[in-house]
Amino acid sequence: TGLLALGFAAGIAGGLLGVGGGVLFVPALVVFANQSQLGAEATSLVAIVLVSLVGTWRQRGYGNVRLRDGLVVGVLSPLGVVCGVALANAVSERVLELCFAAVQLMFAWQLAKKAGLR
Repeated sequence: TGLLALGFAAGIAGGLLGVGGGVLFVPALVVFANQSQLGAEATSLVAIVLVSLVGTWRQRGYGNVRLRDGLVVGVLSPLGVVCGVALANAVSERVLELCFAAVQLMFAWQLAKKAGLR
């Protein structure tokens, strides 16, 4: 039930604040589900596919989807995924954890800056 609540909370945070669910999913899967960093990141990526489909469907109804741009990103993404998976498998679990933490801090700093809190 904890992971269900977390999934719901991450969905709300993503919808309200525009943060990716992975910002919450990955740490929660590591801490609460005892997944490895690599496993948590992979699980989060699967969730992104489903969330992206729902988000695209809803936003298309509002006229906010640029289909051409989306197709370009969609076609090029698998190349980035292959490179990212190869890199994630080549480095240690600790390096992945530290890199994820650095990205989290960068996002937090950017959000604080946009809110005028720097």
